[in-house]
Parts: sequence; structure tokens; C-alpha cells
Amino acid sequence: MSHIIHQATISFCQRYLNKTNDPSGRLYDQMVMAARSAPANIAEGCSRRQTSRETEMRLTDVARATLSELLSDFMAFSLTYDIEPWPKGSDNYNAIQMLQLERPNYGEDIERDAWLHVQAQRERFAPWVESDNLEVRVNSLKLLINRNISMLQKLISRQFEEFKSSGGFTEGLSKERIKTQASQSSEQGAPKCPICGKPMIKRTIKRGAKAGRQFWGCSAYPDCQGTCQA
Repeated sequence: MSHIIHQATISFCQRYLNKTNDPSGRLYDQMVMAARSAPANIAEGCSRRQTSRETEMRLTDVARATLSELLSDFMAFSLTYDIEPWPKGSDNYNAIQMLQLERPNYGEDIERDAWLHVQAQRERFAPWVESDNLEVRVNSLKLLINRNISMLQKLISRQFEEFKSSGGFTEGLSKERIKTQASQSSEQGAPKCPICGKPMIKRTIKRGAKAGRQFWGCSAYPDCQGTCQA
């Protein structure tokens, strides 16, 4: 869906933005880059899934945010040219909402299969997002952007639940490092946390006027923020 929106946005900008309504070309760049950012950040987030679920969520949220920015630009365009949004339940609105993506079926040649799948989906939506009717083109794109945002919001919720239960490789390393530090501190006679009673870890202040000074911090941080002087 994000690829369809990206390509349709490029086509829209090439056709409807010109020296009169976009003399510096800034709006063209802004809309195309916002549209590009969505599939780019989704792809990067997926590639980081095995190493850091937190990074995956952040990149997915960036994709969602850039689509919201793109939606705002299309809203501004529709206001400038008096393009009224389709009412919910209208024939045009329902036609776009009923049009669904087909599920991919990738084989061993994933890159080629993905390209063919995206192109096939673009053709399904082209009568709307590539329409010669400006009202149809703008309103259909706004609906697809809203749909993509909703898809990403659901994805972020699922990613968050997975993160809470298992995290990723990077988060797992951090947990293991904290466990080792807590065990070593306990063996070396470190004090127990005055709040929760768990072993404390010697830490170093990294910023501010006291940077470089050491202190004892609870090994259960951030769940417990107990500290004491080293």
C-alpha cells in the first residue's frame, strides 16, 4: 500500500504542481519525500526486527508520521482547489474502501516477485489514483493514505505486544548484561537497593555538572529508580 501511495504521489506532483502553484518546487519535494519515507522506513524497520524490536517500532512510527504529513498536504491541496471530501457511505467512498490488496505469493526470486506483486496492485488502484478527474484522484489518495496509517497503527500495537513479551536481540543483550552486572555486584558486596532490596550496580554520571562521578543504581532500573552514593 505504501508503494502504491508513493508512486501515485509522484505522478500527482508531476501533473498538478507547477511554477504557478509551487514556484520553488518545495511542495513537490516535500510530498514526494514524505511518500517515499513510508515504504523506506517500513523496510528498514523490518530489517531491524531481529536485532531490536524497539528500533523496529520507532521506524514504523516514523512511516506512520510521514504519511500523516502527506495526508495534510493533500488536505491543503483539496482546500485550495475546493475539492470536497467524499461523504462516508457514498458510492465513490465505498468503491475505494471495498478495493483490497491481493496477498503476495513469493517464491525463491523474492525481489522480482515483490516487484511484480506491487505492479499488479498498482494496476488495481490505478483507475482511481491515476484518474484524469482531479476530485477522484485526490479523494482516493486521501482514503488510501488513511488506510495505510490505520494499518501501521495496528502493526505498531502488535509490535509493542511482541516487544513486551520478548524484545529483540539488542534488548536481550541488555538484559543479560544487567543480570551479569547484578550478579557481579552481589559477589563484590554491593549494597542492596533501599527501595526494592535488589542488588545495586555501580554507574557513572554521563552528563551535567557531576559527569564522571560514580553512584550506586538499582539493577532493576527503570522499573526501580533507587540510588545511593558510591
